[in-house]
Amino acid sequence: MQDSSLSTGISDTMVVKKSARRKKWEKIKSQRQLMLMSVPLLIYIIIFHYIPLYGWLMAFQRYRPSPTATIFNQEWVGLEQFKFLFKGANFGRVLRNTVAMSLINLVLSFVTAIALALLLNEIKNLFVKKVVQTISYLPYFLSWVIAATMVSQALLNNGIVNEILLALRIIDQPKLWLAEGKHFWTIFGVANVWKNVGFNAIVYLGAMAAIDPHLYEAAEIDGAGRFKKMRYITLPGIKSTFMVLLIMNVAHLLSAGTGGSGFEFQLLLQRPGNIAWSETIDVFAIRYGIRQSNFSLATAAGMFKTVVSIFLVFSVNAIAKKLGEERLI
Repeated sequence: MQDSSLSTGISDTMVVKKSARRKKWEKIKSQRQLMLMSVPLLIYIIIFHYIPLYGWLMAFQRYRPSPTATIFNQEWVGLEQFKFLFKGANFGRVLRNTVAMSLINLVLSFVTAIALALLLNEIKNLFVKKVVQTISYLPYFLSWVIAATMVSQALLNNGIVNEILLALRIIDQPKLWLAEGKHFWTIFGVANVWKNVGFNAIVYLGAMAAIDPHLYEAAEIDGAGRFKKMRYITLPGIKSTFMVLLIMNVAHLLSAGTGGSGFEFQLLLQRPGNIAWSETIDVFAIRYGIRQSNFSLATAAGMFKTVVSIFLVFSVNAIAKKLGEERLI
């Protein structure tokens, strides 16, 4: 009797597995066009993102470029490059600057983008809405070289920033903003907002457009004003989008910029007077790694960033799961 029930249970399990396998293949067949479209992207990722990972071997070597030597017959030094990186006199300062500017950019980018999206969502005049949205996201299409040049010109002695502050009597004489390191983080945060806020707001506007309009109608019947509708309908409606973007942005936390775009700004606006506040891990790798042909040190710095970024992504992903949000990975 017991053997019969055991065999029946095993048979039922096999039937369930076969059914699940059959449904999976049916789903794959129904989406075969989408999968074929993803093949070129998959090939691109493998060629340009996975195959080059063998270059990480340089982090464990004293790599010296040579016409006759390859990456596989260099001098192996184990963790020597990592020890030199972590014990360096400047590494603590570099790590502080990187984390600080990354957090400033992360907070400001989310707060300003959501605020702009909420304001644009409340504008009923379509023409005005399009004009404001276009003006706000045009700076995104400027390269960081042009954007950094514009910021540098605006902060000159006779630049527009000093002119405005002098006219408002906030300062008594022009200031060399980039020569004083204590101002650099503020300049970086404001410049990032100016350049990216319009483009970042587009994602939230798309999420707001997907919210059921009947919810707003019901709230209005109940006497809810604009701010209450924002608080109880709009913000909860974009919560999932916020979590996904947070996970994606945390991956670039050690790049001191959304999507890794920050290091050009620090490199281009770095001055002798602000180097203690502007030098990040990427700039450090360029100065002491690439410029001095110490490619092993630069690779070790990049590898450290990648490992920390992976840990942060999985950590935030686990937090999102506990908050009841759908996980990204």
